This record gives sequence, C-alpha cells and structure tokens, in this order.
Amino acid sequence: MIAFDLKCAGGHVFEAWFASSTAYEEQRAGSLIACPICGDSDVAKAVMAPNVAAKGNRRETRPTPEAVKAALAAIAAEQAEALKTSQWVGMAFADKARAMHLGDEPAGPIHGQATPDQAKALVEEGVPVAPLLVPVVPPETLN
Repeated sequence: MIAFDLKCAGGHVFEAWFASSTAYEEQRAGSLIACPICGDSDVAKAVMAPNVAAKGNRRETRPTPEAVKAALAAIAAEQAEALKTSQWVGMAFADKARAMHLGDEPAGPIHGQATPDQAKALVEEGVPVAPLLVPVVPPETLN
C-alpha cells in the first residue's frame, strides 16, 4: 500500500491509499478518484513531505530524570573513590602541579583549587590537569 496526498482543481488536499503507483494512475485515468470535499474528479498528486525513517542507530532517546540522577551519582562515587588516594593541596594546586611536572617534587595524585588563568597557564605549559566533574568541599571547611 502507498499513500498519496492528492489535490483537486478546487484546491482541496486529501490523502488516499493505493495498492501501487500504477493503481493510482489507472484509477485517475478512469476518473475513479474524487475529492471527498467537493466531488471533483480532476485530481493530481500534491507535494508531500518525504516520510524518511530514522536509521536504527540514529534514534534519539532522551534519558529519564532517574537515569540522569543515577549517572551523576555514579560519577560522584567514582570521583570520591579516586580522591581517597589523592592529596588535597588547596590553593597551592598550580604551583604543586607545575613543580611535579618539572620534576622538582615527587609525582603523585593531587587535587586542589586553581583560578581559570592558572589552569589555562598549566595547560599551555603542557602540565596534565583536568577539572573535577563534581565540586569538592575543601577539607578545612568541613565540620
């Protein structure tokens, strides 16, 4: 079966189903198709928007709020686990990371605070740094 949008000489647009394109042409030639609004049998195919199905691997799926919460909780848990073996260096982060990169201090996992300008400078110097995905409360502010 195939659906066509048809338009009569009076300008009415309607949808009709046919077994094939050939069946449409045969019925049109025999004046067997009529506008359901005005009865006019002078009809032709109207311009149609293509009905293109999405590729199987391109379907858009939106995560549920519960799935988003679960993903964020998993990220926070992984980060908290990683920070257990990392040393908090506070605002000395940029200096400490730079010194470790240059070999002036022993390397090891650290985390702390840096201004956007400090972080940009570290990246430009080739120091491997990355922001934490979940904000961390500095240990000195905890009760």
